[in-house]
Amino acid sequence: MDMVGNVLPQVFNENASEDKGELARMQSFVGAIAVADLVKTTLGPKGMDKILQSVGDPTAKKSITVTNDGATILRSIHVDNPAAKILIDISKCQDEEVGDGTTTVAVLAGELLREAEKLVNQKIHPQIIILGWRQARDVALKTLREAAMDHSEDLEQFRIDLKNIAMTTLSSKLLLEDREHFSDLAVSAVLRLKGSGNLDYIKLIKKPGGTLKDSFLADGFILEKSISTGCPRRKEKPRILIANTPMDHDKIKIFGSKVRVDSMLKVAEIEEAEKMKMKKKVDQILALKPDVFINRQLIYNYPEQLLAEKGIMVIEHADFDGTERLAAVLGADILSTFSESNFSEGHQPRLGYCETIEEIMIGEDKVIKFSGTKAGEACSIVLRGSGSHILDEAERSLHDAICVLVSAVKSHRVVYGGGNSEIRMSLAVEELAKTVKGKQALAIQSYAHALKQLPTIIADNAGYDSAEIVQNLRSEIYSGNLQAGLNMFQGQVDDMKTLGVTECLRVKEQALLSASEAAELILRVDEIIRCAPRRREGQ
Repeated sequence: MDMVGNVLPQVFNENASEDKGELARMQSFVGAIAVADLVKTTLGPKGMDKILQSVGDPTAKKSITVTNDGATILRSIHVDNPAAKILIDISKCQDEEVGDGTTTVAVLAGELLREAEKLVNQKIHPQIIILGWRQARDVALKTLREAAMDHSEDLEQFRIDLKNIAMTTLSSKLLLEDREHFSDLAVSAVLRLKGSGNLDYIKLIKKPGGTLKDSFLADGFILEKSISTGCPRRKEKPRILIANTPMDHDKIKIFGSKVRVDSMLKVAEIEEAEKMKMKKKVDQILALKPDVFINRQLIYNYPEQLLAEKGIMVIEHADFDGTERLAAVLGADILSTFSESNFSEGHQPRLGYCETIEEIMIGEDKVIKFSGTKAGEACSIVLRGSGSHILDEAERSLHDAICVLVSAVKSHRVVYGGGNSEIRMSLAVEELAKTVKGKQALAIQSYAHALKQLPTIIADNAGYDSAEIVQNLRSEIYSGNLQAGLNMFQGQVDDMKTLGVTECLRVKEQALLSASEAAELILRVDEIIRCAPRRREGQ
């Protein structure tokens, strides 16, 4: 038997492929760096936007998104490269955890891998690089936390801090021109939450028309529905019943079954019986003495008419996702049955309460406004703008700002922005590299270099000479001016305290940790195995 021709036994299916060692690492690095480069240009106050166009079914309308929100961009692209998927994943995680810094996280991980690639080419083992990075990360984190300030005791100062955080977050977004206005909106909305951090209470409503400056914060709650015909249009101090129940039994709806009747009269009798069932339900509702009846589902004409005759305001098809939010705001229970026997002894269902309910006009649409709600936390931000794409991007930007503010209210601590914290971390890591022996020191230096890249990219995006500005910033901070940072509107090193550029510590911290972990994970890879797809039988 001649076995020489095929020395290696074939382990994998013939369609599977594997890439080992150098090749696998190459693929990981290239994929991750490509993703980082994709979002790199959106970083900073002078970052650019991307247009994302879905090209699916040619007959369908191609949807277009214009955005510079890192997570939105990365969520919309489909990649095949496993390492690129890891970066997309951490940016999503950053979005869910703190809401902002999604681009920073991807770019930082990409820069770390760019450094790692150089080291691996110098024949330094990945595990040694990882060991050095870990030490560097600990030092960077310690420096970052030491740089943080806490003003939560002094309410005035804390509000200023919050406003500055919102301004800094919004300065890299579409709302840059009107950031004063929107930071006030975001801070007012978040402070109303009184630290609960429940974003359900803040509702963003988008209404095309007007300009971004016309956006406003409505106290109380706005429901984008209309009041049914024949009902009063305004109620003072009403009792509000919120239900999720079918109110459409007053006609025969027996699907797929046959009823044999010997005359039309019988049909009428069945209809009458259905109608009486409905009337009984409406009587049970009336027994609870509500002034306003809000239902999540349809309400047919007959029950609507019965309720309207009693002077009850009827709202059907209430906000499907927001019914719980509405109930929380008004302090009501959501009911689905109304018979007395279903309520346990002593537990009467809670009806909601607010000062007034009225119809108001926003643009050309009628909406229902609940003012003086029980949960004072609730508010609605109405966004106006000249087109749906602008409104979508404004909503994303404001959502980021609100999430960051919620994190800031929880953690209380802020750091200076404008590349200040990155350079301080980078300098501290460089100091560490001088004390470490062996090849690890090279890895630690590479970590410091990757951190320094962030302010460099921000300066590049604004079209300034990044090498000079960042070097000036480093020498300023090194010589003890710990408030120095990049002023991206003048293109110079400036005092971050007077400019009011502050960021939330939590965002930076999360970005640093996530990026380090992701880069480490990708660096550990030395083999990529692609499994063959399962084939269907009989093909």
